[in-house]
Amino acid sequence: MNNAVLKKSKSFRITDAVIMLVVGAALLVCLLPFLHIISISLSSKHAILSDLVTIFPRGWDFNAYGIVFQDTRMLWSMGLTIVLTVTYTTLSMIMSICAAYPLTKERLKGRKFFMLLIVFTMFFSGGLIPEYLLVKQLGMLDSLWALIVPGMISAFNLIILRSFFSSIPASLEESAYLDGSSHIGTLTRIILPLSMPALATLCLFYAVSRWNGFMDALFYITHAEMYPIQLKLYQVVMNSMVTDLTAQEGASQIESVPESLKAASIMFATTPILIVYPWLQRYFVSGVMIGAVKG
Repeated sequence: MNNAVLKKSKSFRITDAVIMLVVGAALLVCLLPFLHIISISLSSKHAILSDLVTIFPRGWDFNAYGIVFQDTRMLWSMGLTIVLTVTYTTLSMIMSICAAYPLTKERLKGRKFFMLLIVFTMFFSGGLIPEYLLVKQLGMLDSLWALIVPGMISAFNLIILRSFFSSIPASLEESAYLDGSSHIGTLTRIILPLSMPALATLCLFYAVSRWNGFMDALFYITHAEMYPIQLKLYQVVMNSMVTDLTAQEGASQIESVPESLKAASIMFATTPILIVYPWLQRYFVSGVMIGAVKG
């Protein structure tokens, strides 16, 4: 009996060790490139050109951050992106809540058909060209609505929220109805307060997707003053690639973008969304798990 217990505990220790190694390797894969970018943004030009920078800064230099913070266009894009992300996340959450809550009610006629249509959109879409033509015909080109309306609701996030709503005991809603509460009152006073893990998780999903998005802005926005921060960052990187190519071809009069400036721009565009994550982390795991295991 003791031998069996010892063998079982030993197998658990080996399994735990393997899991820890895999998780540690994944952590390093994600963390080391990020530390490398930070080090480049804080290192001197000589250290960068000499390829001496690894994950620790060499020859500390903050000039790149000074240039970034003095660039009014970059600051304007940052402010615009914050407003865009907050607006997009708020509207997306309202749409997701209004769609997910009725779909949990068995008395809703056509509920399965509506869910089938929603799941269908996860696998099939009209494509980029029809979406562009639709945005153009709606008169949303060169406006923030072109970055908000097309992706305002996510079928994946909607299914997660519906699953979470379904996990709340129906007896709570029945008690609220017996006390004279309306559907909206039950939703706002009972369902939503109990759904904070799912709501925080989806807020993070929507905010991160909007903050990191630049392809739609590349297609729909042509005025530079309306570029979100990720599109500005894309331009910085692409301009650096172009100047590097022209320098190789002999056009040395074109000054390339320093590596430290590119790294500082990346950190400038990434840090705000990283600051938000710790505030939502405690809700994140429970929100994802409940949405994953409930049907």
